[in-house]
Amino acid sequence: MKNTSSRREFMVHSGEAAAVTAALATLGGVHTSAAEKTEMIRLGIIGCGGMMTAHVNKLIDRQQPVSFGWLCDVDPQQLAKTAKRTDSFQAVAPRQTSRYEDVIADKNIDAVIIATPHHWHAPIALQALAEGKDTYIEKPISHVYDEGNQVVAAAEKYGRVVQHGSQMRSSPVTNQAAKLLADGIIGEVKVARAWTAELRTTIAPVDNSEAPEGVDYDRWLGPAPQHPFNRHRFHHSWRLFRDYGNGEIGDDGIHDIDMARWGLGDPELPVRVTARGSRMMLHGHYGDYPDNMHVTYEYPDGRLLLYENYPFTEYGMHGFDNGNVFYGTDGYMVFSRRGAFNVYLGRKGKKGPRELPETRGQRGYAEHMDDFLNAVRNRTSTRASAETANRSCALVHLGNIAFRTNRQLDFDSQSERFVDCDEANRMLTKNYRAPYTLSNV
Repeated sequence: MKNTSSRREFMVHSGEAAAVTAALATLGGVHTSAAEKTEMIRLGIIGCGGMMTAHVNKLIDRQQPVSFGWLCDVDPQQLAKTAKRTDSFQAVAPRQTSRYEDVIADKNIDAVIIATPHHWHAPIALQALAEGKDTYIEKPISHVYDEGNQVVAAAEKYGRVVQHGSQMRSSPVTNQAAKLLADGIIGEVKVARAWTAELRTTIAPVDNSEAPEGVDYDRWLGPAPQHPFNRHRFHHSWRLFRDYGNGEIGDDGIHDIDMARWGLGDPELPVRVTARGSRMMLHGHYGDYPDNMHVTYEYPDGRLLLYENYPFTEYGMHGFDNGNVFYGTDGYMVFSRRGAFNVYLGRKGKKGPRELPETRGQRGYAEHMDDFLNAVRNRTSTRASAETANRSCALVHLGNIAFRTNRQLDFDSQSERFVDCDEANRMLTKNYRAPYTLSNV
């Protein structure tokens, strides 16, 4: 039978989601009147820049049945910008703070959305979950490998809903592609490829300076090592530095890696990782990460997941700047989180099905937030649960570690540690600057 493994994994994944849904359905919370599909959800917003702007705008533009109880950011300018938008949406203005603890301590808040720099994702999420808050976490769910396991454990222990910002998992385009893969249209998927091909430019170093007026810079650093303020280490370009972000692979690449793993049927953990990268074109670039990176992940059954990053072009690959190819025994599927896919079959690559015209370009943003809000109301699982997110984000961390150690690494999926490489194992966690230490689950 063709594609037995691939179809089995899709079915297992669906079964696991059903089990989580059943467990969550036994919980109380906002929670208890599950039939009320339009029940108001009281949100706390943590991190008011970047992606959060899109989240808030979409919730307001679509007149979602939510209220904003708190806005939290260490930069008063970002607070003011977001407050201007929320104040026009509801009669009572949300409260404002630079301390996320104020938000999660409020018993009237049902759920929080976290869109801070990566190094703050897990510390805030763990405390929010412990305080009984359902949690939407922007990608990646963790800054280092071990944090992801703790978020998964906390979600289970406290019975909370978690959604990860892997929006393409909610796109109708993805649903169409999933049915084709499950039906075995390209046979058994053996290799999944992910790429980011977007033009990047050199960011030259600048001198350290004073933090902008009103910014709580010590809190912005949080668990990260102490460092003088530098504008390149602050808004936007913080992702270039290991103290706060995960480089291109963990910023844009995680979206495509997540869909590559999805195309393989969401396997657990790889057993072997290799990586290479260099300073190919951005000479003099400020930051800790290479400007290109290629990583290969091998799973226990021999299947491969490949990640490729090309910063020297914006022409994309197969017509897409961000995308995937799922290589099967009978054909292949080109898939992109830009909202499209194409199937090619047989030896001559005969064109097969593609996305429906009416769904072309749909990237799942609205559907993904709806999925989270409905899960909060009905105590169901989400399409990008903590467990799903953790296994995808693990690939980011393992890839970065393989690059840093400059060697092929064998990984024991049972102990979740590298085999005979203490250097790599130390990188699975990190030190946390006091008093911003990680909560125990």
